[in-house]
Amino acid sequence: MSRIGKRPVTIPSGVTAAVEGQTVKMKGPKGQLQFVVHDDVEVKLDKNVVKVNPRVDTNRAIALYGTARAQIANLVEGVTKGFEKKLEITGVGYRAAMQGKNLQLALGYSHDVVYHIPEGIQIAVPKPTEITITGSDIQRVGQVAAEIRAYRPPEPYKGKGVKYVGEFIFRKEGKKK
Repeated sequence: MSRIGKRPVTIPSGVTAAVEGQTVKMKGPKGQLQFVVHDDVEVKLDKNVVKVNPRVDTNRAIALYGTARAQIANLVEGVTKGFEKKLEITGVGYRAAMQGKNLQLALGYSHDVVYHIPEGIQIAVPKPTEITITGSDIQRVGQVAAEIRAYRPPEPYKGKGVKYVGEFIFRKEGKKK
């Protein structure tokens, strides 16, 4: 059995939760989120606690019920605190700037890359070499960060590119003479 799946998810004050069939809905100060749980997993709401159990005793059901519990915990954290990812830009002339509701990136290409910010995601550029992505849905925040990073992933020789803050880039030595 999953150690994570066994733990119940407590719902803090200010957050309303509803379980309708296999759909778990959370509403809080940062917005409203929902998650559809797999059919092999049973979800129960008791007062301020959401409990998750496998319906059948298979490896798939046991794996999915731990995952479902983690997703529900992420819903609670998303509607209360929200999630944040930070990106760092390294390279001469590489920079980011907000252009209305779009993010403009100068990443060494012949043209600037314009990234259209999806709904529900906020992007801030405190410094030209730093990007902060915030939102209530952990999956969308991570997806946006990965899409921006994919425009110019960090290269191993000089470390130029877009990377997550705290990410370790394995550095290679250049050619030897």
